Amino acid sequence: MGSNYMTDPLVFLIDTLFSLYILAVALRFLLQWTQADFYNPISQFLVKITHPPLRIMRRFIPAIGRIDSSSLVLALALQMVANFSILALKGLSISVVALLLLSFTDLIKMLLDIFVYAIFAAAILSWFAPGNYGSASSILYSLTEPLLNVCRRVLPDLGGIDLSPLAALVLLQLAKMMVLPPLHQLATILG
Repeated sequence: MGSNYMTDPLVFLIDTLFSLYILAVALRFLLQWTQADFYNPISQFLVKITHPPLRIMRRFIPAIGRIDSSSLVLALALQMVANFSILALKGLSISVVALLLLSFTDLIKMLLDIFVYAIFAAAILSWFAPGNYGSASSILYSLTEPLLNVCRRVLPDLGGIDLSPLAALVLLQLAKMMVLPPLHQLATILG
């Protein structure tokens, strides 16, 4: 057994647990930003699991308009702790600025991925259960409609065929390809 025998499971566990909680914080931020139904069971679940640290942070970090800045700061701080822990377990060191930039890049990637998966899920749900307004479809609708509406305004009317999900997916993929590599490379240079 190599030296990675215990390190790899620990890295996996840290990455999984932190990623799940950061995902919950990011979803809470996005649902609040898109003004999703607060009384939806999924929204209530996200509020309950993220409320304890956010209640404390909101005393010091005010919201900026519709942007819940304390959620963003919490997600970034958790991502920094996760990245630092994983790098430390692997025996690597990194500067604070590089850690901040790497964590910021990871957070942007997660937010873009949330939109990609939400658009896919909403499209698939619309094929199998059109007009079904359950708690999951309501959340998906709240998340995807602001982006899809922008695409619908730009795309020409194609007689009942909605290509806005495809256009949104292309734009999100372009954003991932154009924004993330330079940030990651800068973090590598600074690290």
